[in-house]
Amino acid sequence: MNEEWREEYRVLADRLAQQGLDVESIKDSLKRQEVETPSWGYGNAGTRFQVFPQAGAPRNAFEKLEDAAVVHRLTGICPAVAIHIPWDQVGDYGELKQFAESLGLRIGAVNPNLFQDYDYRLGSLCHADAEVRRRAVDYVLECIEIAEEVGSRAISLWLADGTNYAGQGHFRNRKRWLEECLQVVYDRLPVHTRLLIEYKFFEPGFYHTDLADWGMAYNTALKLGDQAQVLVDLGHHPQGTNVEHIVAFLLAEGKLGGFHFNNRKYADDDLMVGSVNPFELFLVFNELVDAAEDPEIDAEVAFMIDQSHNVEARIPAMIQSLINVQTAYAKALLVDREALRRFQEEGNVLAAHSVLVEAFQTDVRPLLRQVRIEMGLNPDPLLAYEESGYAEKIAATRVGGSRSGWSFGGSS
Repeated sequence: MNEEWREEYRVLADRLAQQGLDVESIKDSLKRQEVETPSWGYGNAGTRFQVFPQAGAPRNAFEKLEDAAVVHRLTGICPAVAIHIPWDQVGDYGELKQFAESLGLRIGAVNPNLFQDYDYRLGSLCHADAEVRRRAVDYVLECIEIAEEVGSRAISLWLADGTNYAGQGHFRNRKRWLEECLQVVYDRLPVHTRLLIEYKFFEPGFYHTDLADWGMAYNTALKLGDQAQVLVDLGHHPQGTNVEHIVAFLLAEGKLGGFHFNNRKYADDDLMVGSVNPFELFLVFNELVDAAEDPEIDAEVAFMIDQSHNVEARIPAMIQSLINVQTAYAKALLVDREALRRFQEEGNVLAAHSVLVEAFQTDVRPLLRQVRIEMGLNPDPLLAYEESGYAEKIAATRVGGSRSGWSFGGSS
């Protein structure tokens, strides 16, 4: 089988070289790719109806990091782990940082939770009660301190603030309160830390949400300053939204700060990345690769997974998502950009479209297997995990205690 894989790679490499592509450069780009995984993606998850426990689920932030380290060892592209406060609250964050480093990891974005406390049921930073707003601001400031302790350079902020009924809230007042609160937060950011502002067009507020789309998030970030940028979650848009266009616009404006990669069929489904619409994922990466080749674009974009594993096994699902992200990125690297620009300038619609389709339809699995081999990894990360016995190990050893999940105290 290994010889068959090598032959498949040789055939693909020869074809890419004939197309004028630098195969070694493409492999180098794939080896440098980094995608942050979320601590909460390793814990128990579910729907708004139920959290479904799985055998071996981590019981604390340290065990989440252990799982993340396994995924990184098998894929080689996810050395950072985002944490969620208070889901990952610990007594000593310096100890958490050291533990992550001992596993070959670092702490990525810190995500403040402003949606599960009872006081936030009518909003947090947009609440009509100034005391609730002050409490929410203080909590984000605490998360900034935690970020400093763990060495994080990003605060990733998603607000559930919104309303369910017309007349429930005053739109302009809520906007003003939000901007005032975020200005306090922004003024306390260390110089090396970014505030990534996420948006969502509905849920849990079904009448309106205070940061409903990328334009609102962009406007808010623009008012705050250069350290504030927009975070795009692939599941947070109405049906039919052209996400790749949003990505290109924000790149051009210098305001694309990061992604939460997942996939959706209907709404914020939080399915595995690339599981429903891999062409959209490819087109997003096409814009990112194109911008990376533009000397006028200077973007620091954080690539993050944000998904929930309701019925599928957590760790294999995370690995599959990372493989899908690698696949989309590899295909985007194969786009003949010189031909694409020429056809665009000529107005040759079908030829321009065909350039993208040809890259998307290329089977890059031989390329990715070769990249993993050259990185000293198993060419098949999912098979490697299955054969590792890790799932059986954690099921046997993580017995007792409260399972970590989508709640303050975890769910058993």
